[in-house]
Amino acid sequence: MTKRAILIVLDSVGIGEMEDSCLYGDEGSNTLKNTAAAVGGLALPEMETLGLGNIEEIMGVNPVEKAKGVFGKMKESSAGKDSTTGHWEMMGLVLNQPFPTYPQGFPSELIEKFERLIGRKTMGNLVASGTVIINELGDEHVRTGYPIVYTSADSVFQIAAHEEVIPLEELYDICKAARKLLKGKHGVGRVIARPFLGEAGNYIRTANRHDFSLEPEKNVLDYIIESGQKVVGVGKINDLFAGKGLSENLPTRNNREGIETIIKTMKSELAGLIFANLLDFDQLYGHRNDFEAYARALEEFDKSLADIMEAMLPEDILFISADHGCDPTTPSTDHSREYVPLLVYGPEIKAGVDLGTRDCFADLGQSIADYLGVRVSGLAGKSFYPLIRGQ
Repeated sequence: MTKRAILIVLDSVGIGEMEDSCLYGDEGSNTLKNTAAAVGGLALPEMETLGLGNIEEIMGVNPVEKAKGVFGKMKESSAGKDSTTGHWEMMGLVLNQPFPTYPQGFPSELIEKFERLIGRKTMGNLVASGTVIINELGDEHVRTGYPIVYTSADSVFQIAAHEEVIPLEELYDICKAARKLLKGKHGVGRVIARPFLGEAGNYIRTANRHDFSLEPEKNVLDYIIESGQKVVGVGKINDLFAGKGLSENLPTRNNREGIETIIKTMKSELAGLIFANLLDFDQLYGHRNDFEAYARALEEFDKSLADIMEAMLPEDILFISADHGCDPTTPSTDHSREYVPLLVYGPEIKAGVDLGTRDCFADLGQSIADYLGVRVSGLAGKSFYPLIRGQ
């Protein structure tokens, strides 16, 4: 019997502040609940039937007496609230120390080393919105050819360049040089290429973003590969795991492409894990505090969910979760320290089980490994698969 797990991460779709959210300045954050309230209610009928409204009071999403899915929420054990930390923890890696952040910009000696490595001067070196900084510094960048370096509240070293000034492959090489430099105490979670196009006053980022993450230690993905099964990464999964633990990488430019790729991959012969990240919630809407577009994206995903479930084989199990929050209704434009929802569906699982609050995102990876018959050791998390296994 071929077993397949499909894990869809709705990037940044948190479901309420964690107890330690005050340490991150995120009190009051609840991405799902607050977004729903801001637009007068969400229409998410598919996720409602799975039990989303049983996890948290969400305007427009009702609790159901007989959910056809399994539902709960997960607490993040790692220190941090970024995508790399969240995805790594799902696969069994808990970080005791958060990745470093640079609220005052990067140390001058680090920037000088970087400039020597790439043979170019840089500009920027501050905390900034990517869409804002390219329009503030874009003209000077085009004139000088100096790449724009900036960061955010996350552990990121971002490098923006006009594609007609610094070609994509050269920008990627510059990012690879930064990745080699940024190790140890300066080991940021991600180096991100942020290419853009356009003219003065109208510079626009392109879809050619590329993330260069630290390489993770051995995790659930590696164990699945070692068992002879496949792991197919959809979206930015390959970037988050530095290409490690994947049989195949299927990059996508947006949620629509991601959903289409998930369904197409499900129609192929595959034993193992389809691991997908849908990025638009976070990148396009959460960070820009666009709660109306965030709500539309949630509803669009929900409409597609029926097609995803229709493509499932009888033995398949679908897992839906998130990696952190990014509440578009708060003054902050950064990620928020939140619980994440957990929905599970499969024709053969025990429906209606309330998983409560799981102590660690890693419970998800352990459960997937358990379902796939993969033995793992030395990783965090506790499988909930025995609680939902069908008769």
